[in-house]
Amino acid sequence: MGRAPFQILVLPYRIVSDDNIEYAILKRSDDGYWQGIAGGGEDDEMPLETARREASEEGGIASDNKFVRLDSMATIPVEDISGMIWGEDILVVPEYCFAVKVEMDNLKLSTEHTEYRWLKYDEARALLHWDSNKIALLELNHRLMKSR
Repeated sequence: MGRAPFQILVLPYRIVSDDNIEYAILKRSDDGYWQGIAGGGEDDEMPLETARREASEEGGIASDNKFVRLDSMATIPVEDISGMIWGEDILVVPEYCFAVKVEMDNLKLSTEHTEYRWLKYDEARALLHWDSNKIALLELNHRLMKSR
């Protein structure tokens, strides 16, 4: 199985009530920081396929939920992912961002994460480690609030 040269970020959210949206963020087991669901493509997967697979593997989120591609994008240094596995000329890869609405209260975590929290926007944003996660969350929150 080959690693495709891109990353994905998935931000799960749930509508608790008319004026209450919560976002799931997860705590990494290796470095202890908080982030959305993240991972890389395998072989010839497309970003949406990767987002569905990673959400299922890391959070137990059914792949038939509606995933929405966000406009937010970032580039990630390959050394922060897995080293120079694509050769010395590929230094950064794109990170594609998605949102997924879920109806579940409990995520089923993989060993990549030790815990998760459902939080309101400000609380989630304050805990997130990566700027790309914060920007994608900002976009998602804005879209959801505008549609209410």
